[in-house]
Amino acid sequence: MSSRTGKTRMARKIRQARKGKARKRKEQNKGTTPKFPIHKK
Repeated sequence: MSSRTGKTRMARKIRQARKGKARKRKEQNKGTTPKFPIHKK
């Protein structure tokens, strides 16, 4: 059986990893570009 401290540490790690996933997915689907023009002609 895992210790309660171990469970807490693991849960905290998972929560930390999940943070910002929605934003990252949104940016990945939409595609992010820099605010300045890349090619000027």
